[in-house]
Amino acid sequence: MIHLVLFDIDGTLVHTGGAGIKAFARAFATAFGVQDGVGQLKFAGRTDVSLVREFFTLQRIEPSPENFDRFFASYLHWLQQIIPDCKGGACRGVLEFYQSLRALPEPPMTGLLTGNIKQGARIKLERYDLWKLFPFGGFADDHEDRDQIAAAALRRGSQLFGRDLRGDETLVIGDTPLDIRCARAIGAKVLAVATGGAALEELERHNPDWVAADLTRVTAAQVLERG
Repeated sequence: MIHLVLFDIDGTLVHTGGAGIKAFARAFATAFGVQDGVGQLKFAGRTDVSLVREFFTLQRIEPSPENFDRFFASYLHWLQQIIPDCKGGACRGVLEFYQSLRALPEPPMTGLLTGNIKQGARIKLERYDLWKLFPFGGFADDHEDRDQIAAAALRRGSQLFGRDLRGDETLVIGDTPLDIRCARAIGAKVLAVATGGAALEELERHNPDWVAADLTRVTAAQVLERG
């Protein structure tokens, strides 16, 4: 039985109209004087920290703690400024799927498994009134590597549940092959949705347990094996 469901954010829970990428670009320009700093970066499924480290490498900037702090302070400032004007919202079926989880006789815990830093995740999800639905998670603040973020999310879920949860008691919902990979790193089951970073056919090639065009195409009971 699945006791823990972990959601990715960008392309899985919400579309933000590119607010995160726009805030990255503004931060690169204002904090480091680099125009079009996002041009060579691929964002889908990545962690914020790994993206900034790649930027520093490409621009030959010292990846010091001070420079990371400088970037993220600027990024959060710009994200707050940009996101109110960006068109976006919850991905198709998200609210209905979440409500169906809560309606189960023994609803699972719900948390986040994201490459966003925690405050960035909060800004994005509060914009669409979703932050309150997820009391814990794993974030890029925990680790640069997404597999380790998954381990952190599972550890926090286990603490709240009151015992160590096994991987097969955990479901990860994400929209990229990297989401599938980090789920497998903790032995979790995977529901891949083609609402963000990858097409349905690409997701299928990575052998998730379930794959769907969006969360209207699968029920909570199906993926939690409760019906």
